[in-house]
Amino acid sequence: MLDLRSLEVFYWVATLSGFRRAAEKLHMTQPAVSARIAQLEEALDCRLLDRSKAGAVLTAKGIELLGYAERMLKLHSEMVMALGPASGVRGTVRLGVSETIVHTWLSDLLKKIHAIYPKVTIEIEVDVSGVLRDQLVSGEVDVALLLGPVSAPRIKNLPICDYPLRCFASPALDLPDRVVTAAELLAHPIITYSRVTRPYLELMERLATGSTRGPRVFANSSLSSIVRMTLDGIGVGVVAEVAIREERHSGRLRLVRTEFDADMPRLSYTASIMDRPDNLLASAVAALAQSTAAAWEREPPAGPA
Repeated sequence: MLDLRSLEVFYWVATLSGFRRAAEKLHMTQPAVSARIAQLEEALDCRLLDRSKAGAVLTAKGIELLGYAERMLKLHSEMVMALGPASGVRGTVRLGVSETIVHTWLSDLLKKIHAIYPKVTIEIEVDVSGVLRDQLVSGEVDVALLLGPVSAPRIKNLPICDYPLRCFASPALDLPDRVVTAAELLAHPIITYSRVTRPYLELMERLATGSTRGPRVFANSSLSSIVRMTLDGIGVGVVAEVAIREERHSGRLRLVRTEFDADMPRLSYTASIMDRPDNLLASAVAALAQSTAAAWEREPPAGPA
């Protein structure tokens, strides 16, 4: 029997290289998956898969059919998304998010998704970009808002925002109100992102240049903790400026100008998704992330309470 459901079953058996994994993905029994493949092979009068203990391997005809199956499934998804009302779209999107975005425009994105797709469920995973990348490639998340781009087969990257790192401090901290030297800055602890992140590694490279004294660094995996420690005057916080927009506007934190500001790392974020025929809802969410980030940057910061 040659129908869309059978092609979907075939696609996932081929993609996941196994009947059991395809059955789990499609919430079917393994015998039901096998029966669908047998029906396809009978309808097309050819062998599509070679079965072995190692998994299912595509034959030459199977490889040819996979291209057709992928295009037909994608066209079907596009038709449903284009012709049906957005308010009727159902599904779950697993969204991986870097913490800087959590502290900036994630709430605006979730409101927008709910307004357009009220029947769609969003599951959120917050972690550092390296972990989110692995989760995206392994299929644990559908969309990752992270420091990108992600270089992996079949990953699409949509640029969403680009934020420079800047130094900030409590007004009570003993720093001059002028461009400070590296030595003046490094007289205080540096409070910044976790040691396993790209911003941390790039920042350490910048601070080491031309300095005889290595920085004392309080690396932290929690952006909230970095901001709190900086507000308490423990040291100089080095984060994306947008993450402390309200604190700076209220005067609780001030920008510290340094002689190496022009060379500070930039945080370039992408909305990254796996290019799959069933992932059009994830693509829509990625596009909404891009427009939300742009709108948020145009908005003035909230005034002091």
